[in-house]
Amino acid sequence: MKYDEKTFQECVSYYKEKINVKNKVVLITFPKDNKKAFFSIAPLSRALHELSCEVTAVGYGEDKTPIEVLETVWEEYENLEDGKAPELSKFIEKVKNKISDFENIFRKPDLVLNASSAGFNNLEFKDSWLVEYKTAKLKETGKILWDEVYNIKNEERVGIGFELINIDKMLGHPLKHYLDSYQIIWGMSESCNGKVILTASTKKGSMMLPSDRISELRTVLLGCELEKDIDEEPFSTFNNLSKKLNLERLKPADATFFISGKGYPGKHAFGEKIGYPSKNKKTRWNSPGQFIYKFDFFPQTRLDDRKPQSRVAFTETLPIDIFIDTNLVDWADIRERNQKVKGVMDKCDKIFVKSNIKEKHTTNLEVNLVQKNGKRRWVKRSDTDVREKINKEYFDMTGIVAGCMGNIPGGEAFVTPESVKGTFVGDVVIAIDQSYPLSPEDPFVVECTGNDYKVIAAPKETLQKFNKKKEESWKLLMESKKHESLPKEIIEMKEKNFDNIGEFAINTHPKAKLCDYLIVNEKIARMMHIALGSGYEEDRSTEYHMDIVFDAPRQKLDVYGIDQKGNEHWILKKGNFVA
Repeated sequence: MKYDEKTFQECVSYYKEKINVKNKVVLITFPKDNKKAFFSIAPLSRALHELSCEVTAVGYGEDKTPIEVLETVWEEYENLEDGKAPELSKFIEKVKNKISDFENIFRKPDLVLNASSAGFNNLEFKDSWLVEYKTAKLKETGKILWDEVYNIKNEERVGIGFELINIDKMLGHPLKHYLDSYQIIWGMSESCNGKVILTASTKKGSMMLPSDRISELRTVLLGCELEKDIDEEPFSTFNNLSKKLNLERLKPADATFFISGKGYPGKHAFGEKIGYPSKNKKTRWNSPGQFIYKFDFFPQTRLDDRKPQSRVAFTETLPIDIFIDTNLVDWADIRERNQKVKGVMDKCDKIFVKSNIKEKHTTNLEVNLVQKNGKRRWVKRSDTDVREKINKEYFDMTGIVAGCMGNIPGGEAFVTPESVKGTFVGDVVIAIDQSYPLSPEDPFVVECTGNDYKVIAAPKETLQKFNKKKEESWKLLMESKKHESLPKEIIEMKEKNFDNIGEFAINTHPKAKLCDYLIVNEKIARMMHIALGSGYEEDRSTEYHMDIVFDAPRQKLDVYGIDQKGNEHWILKKGNFVA
C-alpha cells in the first residue's frame, strides 16, 4: 500500500488528543502554498470528524477576501446585542419570517485553527503520512487541464474544492483514494497560473440535512450580494448591509475545479425557502451556483438575461494513476472521437440497442430522438471543454447565453432522449451519493416504458440507496413547491419529469479503464450509460440524475440508428465500434 495507515492514524490520534472537544463548528485557514499545512488537513479533518465536529477549510493566496468577509460579518453579528448592527438586524428579521433559525448561521465558529509557518495555532503540522507519488506527472496533468480544458488566464480567480477526511462510513471508497486526492489537488493548485483559493467542508449523509453553518453563510452572502439590486425583500434590505460591510468584495470564481467524494453538501435553506429571483423577475433559482454557472439545461437560463459568471469541471476521488492516465491525453483527439459518434447519432430519428447474449435479463432498447414538433433532440459531446464562460455552440443554435460544465475525464456523445422503450442491464457501476460497482451476476436492471421507468432487479443495498435518494429528491421538490421558491411551471415540469430517462450515451475515451468510479467508467470507449431523472435539455429538468453504466462489449450490443428514410447508421456491432 502506498500509505502507511498506522502512521496516518498516529497523526489523527495526535490531533484528537490535543483538540479534545466534541460537536463543534471548526474553521481551518491556511496559506495555499503551505504544503505541510495542506497535507496535515487530511488527519486533522479526520480527527475533527471523529470528534463529531463540522469542518470548513479555506486555503488562501495573496487575497484573503473570503476569510476577511466572514470575519467582518461575524464581528458585526457580535454587535447585535449592543444595538450597533441595525442593518444586519433588519436583514435577519426579514429572513426569519421564512427561516426561523436563520440567525444561527451568523455565529462565529467554535474553534478557528489558523496555519502559520509552525503549525495550526498550538498544534504541530502532521504530514508524515504523505508518500509522494508521480508528483511531476501530476503537475504536468494539471497544466494540460488548466491550458487545454480551462484556458486559465493569469488574472482569473480559480476555486479548487477538495475533500476532507470523514469517518469511515462516510468515505464510501478506500481511505487511500481520498489521500491520493490530496496529491491531485496539490498538483492542480501548483500548476494553475490563476489566483487560486482552496475550499472544503463536511459532507452530509443525507440530502435533507442542513449544510454546515459556515458554508451556508458563505452561500447566502454571495447569493444576496449578487441579488442586492433587486427590488424585493430580503435583498433590498441586504443592500444596506452590503454597503456598510463592503460586501461587494465578494466575487464568484471565474473557474472552478473540484473533487467529489461520498455524500452531499447539505440543504441550502435560503434557496429552498426563499429562492433567488432573476433581475428581470421572469424566473427564480434555488442557489447562487445555478445562476452563476447558468447551464443550458436549466429551465431558468432562457428567461434570465444575465451572463454566466463562471465555468466548472469536476472529478471523483480517483487514484492518482487513473487521474493521470485519463487526463494526460490529447484532448483534441478526444473531441474528434466524440464528434464522430455524435455525427452518426445526429442522422438518426431512432436508435436501437440489441444484445447478442443469453441471460436472465438482456438489453433491448428503442431510443426515440425526435420530439412531437419534429425537432430532433440535441446530441452533445463530453469534450471537457470549459475554455470560455459562455457555451458558444448553444448560443449559435439558440441565441441564448448559457455557461459551460465538464467532466474530468471527458469522452462521450450523449443525448436527452425523447422517449425510451425496452430494458437495459447496468452491469458496471451506478452513481447515487457515490459510485457503487455493479456486476453481471447482480446487475441493476431497468425497464423503460416511454417516459417512465421501473427497476425490475438490483442489488438490495444499492436499491435501498437509490430509493432513498429518489425519496429525498421528491421531498426537496415538494419543499420548493410549498415555499414557492421556484416558479409554478418549473415545479410542474420537474414533477412531470421525475420518472423519466434523462440521458442516453455512447462512451469514447480510449484510455479509460474499468475502476470503481462512474466518472471514468462512463467514458470507457465502447461502453454505454443511461441516466435516470434529469436530462440535459431545459424541458427535461428534475431533482436528481443517476447514471448507470453497462458493458456493451460484454453484452455484445448492436447499436444502430434509423433516419427518416429508413437508412441504417451503425455505431457498435457486437460491442465494437463501427463508426
